[in-house]
Amino acid sequence: MTGSTALHTDRYELTMVDAALQDGTAQRQCLFEVFARGFPEGRRFGVVAGTGRLLELITQFRFGEAELLWLSESAIVRPTVVDWLADYRFTGDIWGYREGEVYFPGSPIFTVQGTFAEAVVLETLVLSVLNYDSAVASAAARMVSVALGRPIAEMGGRRTHEESAIAAARAAYIAGFAATSNLAAGRRWGIPTMGTAAHSFTMLHDSEEDAFRAQVAALGSQTTLLVDTYDIEHGVALAVAAAGPELGAVRIDSGDLPSVVARVRAQLDALGAHGTTITVTGDLDEYTIANLARGPVDSYGVGTSVVTGSGHPAARLVYKMVARQGNDGEWVPVAKASQQKASIAGRKNAARVIGAARTAREELVYIGDGPGGADELEPGDQLRPLMVPLMSAGTAAPDALGVAGTRAAREHCAVALAELPADAFRLGRGEPVIPTHFR
Repeated sequence: MTGSTALHTDRYELTMVDAALQDGTAQRQCLFEVFARGFPEGRRFGVVAGTGRLLELITQFRFGEAELLWLSESAIVRPTVVDWLADYRFTGDIWGYREGEVYFPGSPIFTVQGTFAEAVVLETLVLSVLNYDSAVASAAARMVSVALGRPIAEMGGRRTHEESAIAAARAAYIAGFAATSNLAAGRRWGIPTMGTAAHSFTMLHDSEEDAFRAQVAALGSQTTLLVDTYDIEHGVALAVAAAGPELGAVRIDSGDLPSVVARVRAQLDALGAHGTTITVTGDLDEYTIANLARGPVDSYGVGTSVVTGSGHPAARLVYKMVARQGNDGEWVPVAKASQQKASIAGRKNAARVIGAARTAREELVYIGDGPGGADELEPGDQLRPLMVPLMSAGTAAPDALGVAGTRAAREHCAVALAELPADAFRLGRGEPVIPTHFR
């Protein structure tokens, strides 16, 4: 995405700036924190995603002539506020969990420090990115865990907004998906791309055999042929006849998949195509993938479910002020006390206790400067710090950005997921897999 992101903002953020500028509180230093109050039912962990994307969008948060003119003509704020917005640049500091890190309810995954005026206007942008990307990554991680090492491709671009499709491909890749069908995501974020042909290509030709031979002629025998346009058994026979036993793969997009896959594998082997793999698509989610895990499936393609967070398209993250400076310059912890929407006041740091077996045991969130000392650990435990600087004086950490940042997030996610107890990946009802303790 290019251009200004300044109007990715709810109106009340600018009206608060208007009032704060008028009463003199706009320049107070404040600390805002992003955290989840809870998980969707059955989720035992979340995956932080969108951070690198968000940092780039914050640097583009500028009010240009077009944005300022519209605000003036619409009388959204007073003219003095329009003048202030003309010079807006976020100059504060951001730190939080690395992209790709796992998180739990209460984890301070993204904290923003700056003046009230410059930090409050970022709320909508921060939450729209982190809520969506983290929801997709969290769902994708569940799918990867039950695929048992078999690759999954993201192919949901036709089931969401065009920009969301690119963000979803990136988030799924960070969580362990192997590729995407979305070329814009491939170009922008360096994600491997995949794709061969749809049913329309088969129906274009006078016969299924003609379609297969045309595809093999264009792409070689290692291509993937879609065999369920008409009759699957006949389609498999024609596919092997067109490409020979060295056919790369067949794709199945419909039917009672566990039984269909078993029959196709037996047919391929009987035809001598022992090396031909089977990829399955068609409204898959983590539950259908788990159901297919014992079958002869070699790879999966997932669309609607991953780009919608598998039924939970937002990660339930909120952006709340947790501290501000008083008139004397001292930091004052603040918290929302509303029923069922309470927050925990104060600057925070976080670490994860990793047991002797390299398995996460608990999340520790320190209120104040933390973290504490080794007296909190059992013999053999390690304390892994979780928070890193993401933006300093308005400049984003370069290692979090672009293609390199995306790959680093993917690598870190694999490490973080490997630390979780095995129960983290059960699909039934359950609580967060490790407890969070505030100290």
